[in-house]
Amino acid sequence: MKKIAVIGSGTMGNGIAHVFAQHGFLVSLIDISETALQKALQTISKNLDRMIAKGNLTETQKDDALQHIKTTTDLMTGVSEADLIVEAATENVELKLKIFQELDMYAKTEAILATNTSSISITKIAAATKRPAQVIGMHFMNPVPVMKLVEVIRGYATSDAVTQTIMDLAIKLDKVPTEVNDYPGFVSNRILMPMINEAIYTLYEGVAGVNEIDTVMKLGMSHPMGPLQLADFIGLDVCLYILKVLHDGFGNPKYAPCPLLVNMVQAGHKGVKSGSGFYSWQHGTKDLIVADRFKKSLKS
Repeated sequence: MKKIAVIGSGTMGNGIAHVFAQHGFLVSLIDISETALQKALQTISKNLDRMIAKGNLTETQKDDALQHIKTTTDLMTGVSEADLIVEAATENVELKLKIFQELDMYAKTEAILATNTSSISITKIAAATKRPAQVIGMHFMNPVPVMKLVEVIRGYATSDAVTQTIMDLAIKLDKVPTEVNDYPGFVSNRILMPMINEAIYTLYEGVAGVNEIDTVMKLGMSHPMGPLQLADFIGLDVCLYILKVLHDGFGNPKYAPCPLLVNMVQAGHKGVKSGSGFYSWQHGTKDLIVADRFKKSLKS
């Protein structure tokens, strides 16, 4: 396995492309937007520079990694020679099903089709293809170049051979693969999202303010980042979508999204990506402007 195609050049897609290229794989990075592709290359270059500054990479290794990445806006061209295709498009089931139907037509017969979905059923995605045994979840964590975990999700029909191939491949990327089965939210988000949702309910019900909630979880539970800040980082729209998947999948009211989260997403406050969420991110760094707004509303 030498040639990798990555679909989607956003935060997750460019991170996945970065990691594969850094480890010597030939990467085809695919997006419908040429502007997005150029932005992705700039992001990858900056992230490689950070590694150089920390002494973890040389200039020569950076240049070599960048030379391993080719970009295209044409899906058929981008995936035609790939041994593995990793889909990292927007977390939308209809979009992913459409992409996998097209991948089934354009990819080599023996190619493995992986998705970076954080919650959508691998079995459902695989059913959109004529090769369900070769479809698997390869859920990287954000930021991909830093985070060690890869959640490897087996669909109902995923073969043992394909699962082992992806587990071995993750190790070659200096990641730690963990095999899980295909149920709503898998392991990571089945546990994480109810915690984030409960933190939002704690704010919604006036128990404490944003900074106070995050401080309790950071200092009291040794979390590196509070749940509300983490929600901003993930994207509040993504959190809402995953909670809906959990709620629909299990039919349990404990997964129902907090009304405050619903309202914030509808108002366009999606976290870091929109510049505001539970915190303000207007200048690229966290401050407490938005958090203070919540605090004032709690006092009133």
